[in-house]
Amino acid sequence: MQLIINLPNREEVLASNRQRWAEVLADPRWRDCRDRIETNAFGNILMSPPPATAHCRRSFRIGMLLEQQLGGKALGECPISTIDGVRACDAAWYSDERYARVRDQLVYEIAPEICVEVVSPSNTSAELEYKRALYFEAGAIECWQCDLDGKMSYYHSSAPNTAQSQSTHCPDFPSEISY
Repeated sequence: MQLIINLPNREEVLASNRQRWAEVLADPRWRDCRDRIETNAFGNILMSPPPATAHCRRSFRIGMLLEQQLGGKALGECPISTIDGVRACDAAWYSDERYARVRDQLVYEIAPEICVEVVSPSNTSAELEYKRALYFEAGAIECWQCDLDGKMSYYHSSAPNTAQSQSTHCPDFPSEISY
């Protein structure tokens, strides 16, 4: 059996995500929500519980190290407009040039050059692979993963499912992040 999904063009998706994300941000029900909020391609809200301490600490440290080593702008919980709704990577890095293009957007319509997922116990490898594909389609150059033990893996858009032991964009980044 073959499944074929016809997706709208990228401009239609961006417009839909932009509108839906503005609605989510304006809705008072979500203002004090500590859960992570994302949307899918149909605008439905996807919620995840707040991350654990180690996850939060690693996300913060990764962003801090990225900005120290590369300059530019590091972000946490970065909302990215993808072909499957608005997804938020745990840490992200934009060059100053790319950030200037997205800085005033409610949801970033061009992914950061580097998108980082800090793995939670509930994440599956299929889910992580899927999110990488979404980020690469939205313009990411590299997607990184920090596993439960703090070990880093790096994926490049030219080989999206092949883990590398070192980043091409930031080769001096540590191979492990403690908390």
